[in-house]
Amino acid sequence: MRKLPREASPGLADGMRKLAEAARDASRLLGHAPTAKKDAALRIAADAIASRARRILAENAKDVQAARKAGQTAAFQDRLALDAKRLEGISRSLLEVAALPDPVGEVTSTWRRPNGLSVKKVRIPLGVVLMVYEARPNVTIEAASLCVKSGNAVILRPGSDALRSSLALAEAFAEGLAKAGLPAAAAQVVPTPDREATYELLALDDLVDLAIPRGGPALIRAVAERSRVPVVKHYQGVCHLFLDQTAAPERAVALAMNGKVQRPGVCNALECLLVHRGAAAKLLPPVGRALADAGVELRCDPTSLTILKRAGVRAAAAKPDDYGREFLEKILAVRVVQDLDGALDHIARFGSLHTEAILTKDLANARRFEREVVASAVMVNASTRFNDGGELGLGAEIGISTTKLHAFGPMGLQELTTQKFVVEGDGHVRG
Repeated sequence: MRKLPREASPGLADGMRKLAEAARDASRLLGHAPTAKKDAALRIAADAIASRARRILAENAKDVQAARKAGQTAAFQDRLALDAKRLEGISRSLLEVAALPDPVGEVTSTWRRPNGLSVKKVRIPLGVVLMVYEARPNVTIEAASLCVKSGNAVILRPGSDALRSSLALAEAFAEGLAKAGLPAAAAQVVPTPDREATYELLALDDLVDLAIPRGGPALIRAVAERSRVPVVKHYQGVCHLFLDQTAAPERAVALAMNGKVQRPGVCNALECLLVHRGAAAKLLPPVGRALADAGVELRCDPTSLTILKRAGVRAAAAKPDDYGREFLEKILAVRVVQDLDGALDHIARFGSLHTEAILTKDLANARRFEREVVASAVMVNASTRFNDGGELGLGAEIGISTTKLHAFGPMGLQELTTQKFVVEGDGHVRG
């Protein structure tokens, strides 16, 4: 029987309401703030992160040390850890978002009615966004920058594992807001690790417009089950690569290695390799050998296991629950399928709507894969790792939505807006 969460203390509930009220007030100012002010805040924050690097890295080291003592996995610690290069990337993402067009006020369509009324649709901010995330301190800045640029106030709720890092990063972002003349409550970090704070915020549907959970299945379920606020889920990435019969071995090795080995602990990492039966004997040995040599544990169906063992490649038999599983480490499920139909059936059953890829020279198969696979991103002859806001030209991303409404895939600036109708007349009345 699942343990019910305890009631929050009156002081905590009151504190979260005041925090959300401040965010609501800030969102009213941000909604019509000049683009130049918003961009200035992001550029100043980028400089502030660089000048505060020593403090930020010191606070992050404390978070990483605590995670290590708590026995967290290597993949978890990798997501949590910052270094000079990653910090530089965070600063750069601020500048990239500042350089992007401001979506607020964009007229997306316009038409005139027979009675002379002019109708147009205009992008506006969502309002107040609650971002709930785990051990990814970079999300603090990515979410703050995208929300502010799109005219939204954001309440940042990092997991306790990343709280020190997130607070230090938020101090730098606050410097940018202050110097640009924008309200401090435009980006607030919930300062307590008490999980009841999250539940209190999720109940404030009169103040919070959207909740975005980004993390593991347990976090997503907890937010979705307790929220009175609309939720866009950034769920697990059970990402597949299908090697079609015409796939070239060297490209197969490159895509599989990039997808699985580069950063195995991220949501767009490869979790399952599907191989066309007609090409399995040709493709599996070189691909499997490269992966095994890189330290990847291969969990295989009987056919792929036989092929790999004959080729002298280390592999093990897959368990039934290895398919449809997000490993987030150097483990890869492998299966030989009859053909493209077999791959499509497997993905439909085990995929998580995140990222699916095909390697093929057959244009008809590529187009069919594009058409029939349901995922936030479909890759043709490209690694699953490209399903990323920065790689797709969005600047930064607030996450990768696996919810079809209202956004699907990497959420950039446009996905943090909605649209209103603006109708202009000349004293028109309805008959």
